[in-house]
Amino acid sequence: MTEPRTRLLVAGVGNIFLADDAFGPEVIRALDRRPLPPQVRVRDFGIRGLDLAYELLDGYATAVLVDAAPRGHRPGTLSLIEPDLPEATPATTPPEAHGMDPAKVLSLAAHLGHGTLPRVLVLACEPQVLPRGDEDIVPGLSTPVREAVVRAVTALHTIVPVLLADPAATQPLDRPEESADASAAGLPHPVPGGVEYR
Repeated sequence: MTEPRTRLLVAGVGNIFLADDAFGPEVIRALDRRPLPPQVRVRDFGIRGLDLAYELLDGYATAVLVDAAPRGHRPGTLSLIEPDLPEATPATTPPEAHGMDPAKVLSLAAHLGHGTLPRVLVLACEPQVLPRGDEDIVPGLSTPVREAVVRAVTALHTIVPVLLADPAATQPLDRPEESADASAAGLPHPVPGGVEYR
């Protein structure tokens, strides 16, 4: 019996030593207890941006990055974002092997793969405590972000089956949380209580 081909990547990103920036890795840890289907590759990339850039070129139809991202909402608010993918352009700066700016990672991956990237979604959590990289170590998630980890796992169990069935699906959740702007990705307007689309 052949194993199902891995078609979707769920990637946790963030620094486990910088408070709520550890959201992505903590969601990946929580998925150990509630695994996603076998067609999904689940991996914690931490701050290894170069590794993620290469992984994005491995033939996935879709990639969901799980990350903390300040967007001006209540701490713990989850957002599902579809960023514009960059064009393949010559690299102007050397890649950071231990840096995790998702925009730079996508740009690097587009450059390495000559523009061939999977569809990328970001399941983002509004942080409460997000030190800068040059500050002291601040371990541990804030209370609202720690509570959001469980909701993120539930959200992924809703999103992933829909994306496996149709990688171009634009409404993978039933209960969007709050959104000031439903973008051109065709995602729904806000309904209190779930996850924001943008």
